[in-house]
Amino acid sequence: MKKFLALSMAAVMAASLLAGCGGSGSGSGSSAVSSGSAGGGAAQTIKVAAIETAYGSDMWKEVAAAFEAETGIHVELTTDKNLEDVIGPAMKAGNYPDVVHLATGREDALTETFIKDNALLDITDVLSMTVPGESAKVSDKIAGGFTETSLTNPYGDGKTYLAPMFYSPCGLFYNAGLFEEKGWSVPTTWDEMWELGDKAAEEGISLFTYPTTGYFDAFFYALMYSVGGAEFFDKATHYEEGIWDTPEAQTCFDIVAKLASYTEPTTPAQANDQDFTKNQQLVLDNKALFMPNGTWIVGEMAKAPRADGFKWGMTALPAVEDGGDGYSYTWFEQAWIPAGAANPDAAKQFIAFLYSDVACEIFASAKNADGEPTPAIQPVLNIADKLEGDNQLFYSIYDNGAKAAMGNFAATDAIEGLDIRTVWFDPVNSLVAGTMTEQQWIDGVKDASDQLRGALK
Repeated sequence: MKKFLALSMAAVMAASLLAGCGGSGSGSGSSAVSSGSAGGGAAQTIKVAAIETAYGSDMWKEVAAAFEAETGIHVELTTDKNLEDVIGPAMKAGNYPDVVHLATGREDALTETFIKDNALLDITDVLSMTVPGESAKVSDKIAGGFTETSLTNPYGDGKTYLAPMFYSPCGLFYNAGLFEEKGWSVPTTWDEMWELGDKAAEEGISLFTYPTTGYFDAFFYALMYSVGGAEFFDKATHYEEGIWDTPEAQTCFDIVAKLASYTEPTTPAQANDQDFTKNQQLVLDNKALFMPNGTWIVGEMAKAPRADGFKWGMTALPAVEDGGDGYSYTWFEQAWIPAGAANPDAAKQFIAFLYSDVACEIFASAKNADGEPTPAIQPVLNIADKLEGDNQLFYSIYDNGAKAAMGNFAATDAIEGLDIRTVWFDPVNSLVAGTMTEQQWIDGVKDASDQLRGALK
């Protein structure tokens, strides 16, 4: 569900991290007469384009219908697993959807392109809007911190341009049943992680795998927090001069490089949009212990075969030293309005509705094409109290000692041929394959950081 994360996660994760591959578009919605709540009394239609991930597309159809029923605004809905291919050509011709649900971190980097081009509508005023059908304001519904991060406020100007959607704690997922069977403890430090890797190798099990390199966004962000805290993270993600020459940066590079040597050898060949589930399957088959992912992994692999006694487990990234903090990155998707949208006011009404109790319940009840529950959890207050099963376990990670990492690399003007994933995360494939050295990776990061610093918005 997250492809580049998916997020790689992964998305996401996802996994994305967020993740879907192939598929065809679908539309939904029916004509309706505006109630006047957001359309000035006249019949109105908005175009909504949403990426179809492991959550499926039915939930979007239901939310669109509920929005129409509440506001009278007709929704012309497009969903697709490869949304960029569907809406991209029309947008190049100046025909924009009014609302786009498409997270950062995907291979095509469409959302990042809109950020770099200053082509997003300022939606700060949505936070003070009343949720359609309710008395609460949007700002009263969204959990703290989600509209105070570079993932929603990419320019550092105090304004919100992207609405937070579908959050998921990200971490290292594993087979808890295998750990119980072997009597192994989940590592809390990286030294313990390496010890476990050596022990598992004696039994023919690799310590690590990853779906795609896109999933290293959440991983690397959490690692930066665990190594140097929020101060180091902020400096690194804003390309401060000399930051990648610091001991903290070297520790991050060293950990990833060493982890590459413990990674299941077939991982790089399968770390793509078509074969990423084969890497995830390695954990289900007890061929690898840990993989970075998000909570969507349960639904995404619901029908996959698995070892006897398999049971999902999730842990934060280990601390660098005894007594240090372990971090779990909070990955979330984004919805936004193109600056060129034809119906910005109605589009803002739609985004406000996404935080309604009605919409949140529809998203949380989502099922994939196989009918398996794949809840999409909105970042609203007290939503976790309503979860059950694996999701209750996953979303309680911050109640069990892990600290939350949140944020992203700061937005810059576009630099041809240079993007974050290509420089920071994709080289992991080459590290695992042995075709790139750690120093070559570091040199590439330092060079890119220098260029991006001069292009900061």
